[in-house]
Amino acid sequence: MGHLARGFLLEGARPALVVPASEILHRAPVRRRGRTLAGGRAKDAFLGFEPGDYVVHRDHGIARFVGLQLIRPDGASGGASAGASSDGAAQETLLQEFLTLEFDQGAKIHVPATRIELVQRYVGAGSARPKLSTLGGRRWKRAKEEAEESAHDFAGEMLRVQAARSATKGIAFPGDTDWQREFESQFPYDETEDQLTAIAATKRDMERARPMDRLVCGDVGFGKTEIAIRAAFKAVDAGSQVAVLVPTTVLCEQHERSFRDRFRGYPFRVESVSRFKSDAEQRQTLEALAEGKVDVIIGTHRVLSRDVHFKNLGLVIVDEEQRFGVEHKQRLLEFRVTADVLTLSATPIPRTLHMAMLGLRDISSLTTAPADRRAIVTEVIPHNPRRIQQAILRELAREGQVFFVHNRISDLFSVADDLQQLAPGARIAVGHGQMAPKELEDAMLRFMRREADILVSTTIIESGIDIPTANTMIINSAHMFGLAELHQLRGRVGRWKHRAYCYLVLPKDRPVRDEALKRLHAVEEFSMLGAGFRIAMRDLELRGAGNLLGEEQSGHIAAVGYEMYCQLLEQAVAELRNEVKVTPLDTIVDIGLAGSIPKGWIPSDARRMEAYRRIGQADTIDALGKVIADLESAYGGAPNATKGLFELADLRLRAATLGIRSVTRADPDVILRTSRPRELERLLAGVQGVVRVVGSPDEQGLTDVYLRPPKAFLEPKSLAAVLRKRLAV
Repeated sequence: MGHLARGFLLEGARPALVVPASEILHRAPVRRRGRTLAGGRAKDAFLGFEPGDYVVHRDHGIARFVGLQLIRPDGASGGASAGASSDGAAQETLLQEFLTLEFDQGAKIHVPATRIELVQRYVGAGSARPKLSTLGGRRWKRAKEEAEESAHDFAGEMLRVQAARSATKGIAFPGDTDWQREFESQFPYDETEDQLTAIAATKRDMERARPMDRLVCGDVGFGKTEIAIRAAFKAVDAGSQVAVLVPTTVLCEQHERSFRDRFRGYPFRVESVSRFKSDAEQRQTLEALAEGKVDVIIGTHRVLSRDVHFKNLGLVIVDEEQRFGVEHKQRLLEFRVTADVLTLSATPIPRTLHMAMLGLRDISSLTTAPADRRAIVTEVIPHNPRRIQQAILRELAREGQVFFVHNRISDLFSVADDLQQLAPGARIAVGHGQMAPKELEDAMLRFMRREADILVSTTIIESGIDIPTANTMIINSAHMFGLAELHQLRGRVGRWKHRAYCYLVLPKDRPVRDEALKRLHAVEEFSMLGAGFRIAMRDLELRGAGNLLGEEQSGHIAAVGYEMYCQLLEQAVAELRNEVKVTPLDTIVDIGLAGSIPKGWIPSDARRMEAYRRIGQADTIDALGKVIADLESAYGGAPNATKGLFELADLRLRAATLGIRSVTRADPDVILRTSRPRELERLLAGVQGVVRVVGSPDEQGLTDVYLRPPKAFLEPKSLAAVLRKRLAV
């Protein structure tokens, strides 16, 4: 079956008008699948750093990243003295890449790029500059110990809350029915891999007996709504009611249309309560809801009112939770006790993002853009009527529409008059939140039906409006908006095959503060597809992480950095759960085997550092295999130097899994320091050579196991191959 590019009229005795689905739905029919480099964990998107950035070295503290340098490993004494050389690079005769870090009083160390996971970006002090640590000083060790103690207490509190939720009995929805499968097959687009993964995870949660609390985080236009619609169908198909909570009246109207359109042909009733409905209409809807005659109710915070009653509530879908106040969130907590909760967010609130990172909350991350989606060209421009006119006329010339955002109601209509002079032939609609509901609805419908070319509005369009033909946005006095708000607004364009543009206009009559300029340039910088997580993390960086986890933890986050505090919290959670957490970071392999990523394979410094980090952070053999597959898919077959790096990472991972803290070659022996000597001795049985356990455990519980292989096996590659085979778990 092929695709029809555009509609046409068949003339003759029986004329017929043929219209492709793409024109009705305003979507391009061609779906291209390109090769993409899959991302790591959600937070990894922000771990990169550039020369001049503040970073945290796990063992030595806060430093400034000077840059990447090519150094002969045997001359890199700075890295060795810092405890950072652990990959046997001293045996390598070729130049290797090192990260140069500068500490207090100009002291520098060189960290092998193969150990980049020891270094992380510093976030925590807001716009204030952190104090650099002193190499060999006590201050960093003391700060880290105090943060560790704080993290342990905080982890205990969080786990108690999680345990209470897990012990609560919820609804166990049945598996997919024929209707569910039929319903999903009617989706007119190709699902992305991330979407399919998120849908499967959501269904799995719904079928368990405990209440679901899943966060689906993905950039605007990445398919969160379809995940919500499928979850809602699963719930109503099983006889439960669904509440969809949205932050704005406009989004409520949009969702009502989307749900009704997808549910058409099935005996389920979708209604909404918002300012667009009269009191009588709302009263009738709520009565029907209480009687169980409404299956899906969509509304703003009105849905959380005490006079709203459900007969059989099974699922609550929350769109952009951060837009609701404390009182509303308290009501949501009550829902979470018995009903399943699915939260959708493009820029998650920092605390939610943090919980998701730690695995204390279930998360699905949509990082793959739908086919044909293109990045939005974002530009900060001065207030120049001529430039604004050019942007508008260019969009109108390609038969598109324009959003013009001005967040002051007092002069909104005069701004519309000015735009009418710049584009005399354009049809302009004006909308803001204080309009009469009918008037606002009429303005929005005119724009949605393409009866208006320009919509001049306040931020009421921030969430949910899906108008594929509107692909230029101009945000007036953009310095007045928050980072997440700008990102959300920008997401209203770029939802079709055409290139979209977003202009952040500076004020014409006053200077802009540095903090506001940083926000604007962050939005300009993070204009790539899937930038929601980066925006959330940059917001943390600009505002500081002080209010992230409450007053008590704020000082510890500033002292050791956000990422280090997260790691300490992860460790504390693992300890309290009595889990054995594999940390290859703590395992040193020094047997003369070296590896690197040549510039010829990955030319970009940032991409190369990201690849080193992903290899170093893989915590299972399968995860490492996926990283290798991703890299080779993106950059082609790995060169020999990089294959050595893969082998080294594999060996370190196997060793870490078995409690081995170091593997060093001291001819004619190989010494393995481990917390499980007898198990290791058993695994090495049958290896050519002599195996013996030497001494008793030290204060860390580690014992030396000596392996004396035949001389031929001491060659690094042969030795690595033997150890990898024997250390299979």
